[in-house]
Amino acid sequence: MSDILGRLQREVMEPLKDRFVGRDEVVDLIALAIVSGEHLFLLGPPGTAKSALIRQFAGAVRGRYFEYMLTRFSEPNEIFGPIDIAKLREGTVATITTGMLPQAEFAFLDEIFNANSAILNNMLTVLNERVYRRGAELHRLPLLSLFSASNQLPDDDALRALFDRFLLRCHVENLKREAMPQLLAAGWALEQPSDAACSVTSDDLRALAARLYEVDLKPVAEIYADTVFKLRDLGIALSDRRAVKVQKLLAASALLCGRAQAQPSDLWVMRYLWDREEQIAPLANLVNAILEQHQSAQGHALSRSAQSADTEDLARQIEAAGAEASARLSLAALARLRERVTQLADRAAWVRDARAREHLAGRARKLLQQLT
Repeated sequence: MSDILGRLQREVMEPLKDRFVGRDEVVDLIALAIVSGEHLFLLGPPGTAKSALIRQFAGAVRGRYFEYMLTRFSEPNEIFGPIDIAKLREGTVATITTGMLPQAEFAFLDEIFNANSAILNNMLTVLNERVYRRGAELHRLPLLSLFSASNQLPDDDALRALFDRFLLRCHVENLKREAMPQLLAAGWALEQPSDAACSVTSDDLRALAARLYEVDLKPVAEIYADTVFKLRDLGIALSDRRAVKVQKLLAASALLCGRAQAQPSDLWVMRYLWDREEQIAPLANLVNAILEQHQSAQGHALSRSAQSADTEDLARQIEAAGAEASARLSLAALARLRERVTQLADRAAWVRDARAREHLAGRARKLLQQLT
């Protein structure tokens, strides 16, 4: 297991993190989804490298990959493959699945909430059971994980059922101004073909995922159960079924750290269980507070991402925003400033010192009220 983990980190994940600026979190979540056998949904605007990351991850391990952007006019044939006309003439219904989703090990469906009912019904079975049915046909899918993205969340009940099948949810934003030079340099390099060799295969990932149920979850059973109820108190719809499945994420986190035993630091995965966008920051604050009490040298990198914000820099930025707010602003400029202050308020929640955290968060809240 350690050999596969080492090669996965060195040959797949680290090169992707170098090539995709500011997307370390997404790379880690792709690996977590694959090892846990669960699916990942990415919320964010177009052009934030969502599909490119997954495509390159699949390409690095030479996995069969399928990608499609759904519209409300998309038909099942475009996803699952057309009917074989020659066999149909013989009285047999058969699907030509070559190059289509039923043969994929990695799949990315963009704007999945555009799916119509015909595709939706099939997708629920694909996500739940890794099975595609058409008439008497039954295709067992080699799918490791399915990834999807949209710039909005569903509000229709039928689509909420589909969203529920994505255990992991990640909010992907455009990079901040200060990251632009690094982004441009990395993006230019990304346009150039890469011949870097990778020894990791999709079969290696299956072998790693097969160890999932060997992980001992008893050390985190009590704290996990308590955290489940804290999430429910936040208004997050964490059903009993989902609560059971989240244990796979805890086990996968332990595996990715080379451990056969879960520990409280693995609860970082619970940051990604939100249902609505407004839950993202409160959920992160709750989970980060728990992680601060259970830091571990053997913890996953994302368990240590609740780093102390630069207090002085944050104070300067809030002060600068306050000075800007006193000027006469256009509606567009006001909206941009409001968004920036909201981000500053979120960052203030990461300040470790309680007194400084409350002071900065209070200033940001007051400024937001002034801008409303």
